[in-house]
Amino acid sequence: MTGPPVVILTGAGISAESGLGTFRDVGGLWSRYDWRDLATPEGFARDPGFVLDFYNWRRERVRAASPNAVHLALARLARDYGGPVTLITQNVDDLHERAGHAGVIHMHGTHLTALCAACGHRWPAPEVMHPRDPCPACAAAKTRPDVVWFGETPYHMDLIAEALAKAALFVSIGTSGTVYPAAAFAARARAAGARTVELNLEPSENKSLFDEAYHGPASEIVPRWVDSHLAD
Repeated sequence: MTGPPVVILTGAGISAESGLGTFRDVGGLWSRYDWRDLATPEGFARDPGFVLDFYNWRRERVRAASPNAVHLALARLARDYGGPVTLITQNVDDLHERAGHAGVIHMHGTHLTALCAACGHRWPAPEVMHPRDPCPACAAAKTRPDVVWFGETPYHMDLIAEALAKAALFVSIGTSGTVYPAAAFAARARAAGARTVELNLEPSENKSLFDEAYHGPASEIVPRWVDSHLAD
């Protein structure tokens, strides 16, 4: 018997325990850096070297990090659950994949690919990116990180909408519930008939949308929830 479809959304809170900082929490990256300079097309146009230096640093941090108990537990869920598991992440690291989770939907892109702002070509990001780097496809010196910045449309929204419409269970893990469109996923899944669960360090901004909530360190509550779900 095939289990009902599960859709999981993960945010920065799950990679924090791998040493990768969150963005909006106290002490997060946007409390130390101005997102308008580092995470907008306009900021990139003003000073591409400054932006690329920031993402070179972030990419180095990602490559040095390792999957934690949360990534491993979710990979185990996808492997052992007897039904479809769709994993959508707001994170731009590859820790889910390195934990063994295939087919992750990166709605905000990834640090590990480069994007040509001129022709849209993508290629594996080098360790260090420079504004003068030519695109392998069109040779334009328009190299940028393949991440979704403020004011840009997240990737794979059609796939995500289809998954939310079919979900029997929607689980939000390690996300603040403040960044749209991801903050609306719980409401969309619930409207389609899904049961909704929140696993977070503390209640999110959209906590009222969840039928169940478990709060605490992700490395403790997520493996426990996975164990319980697989045992059902």
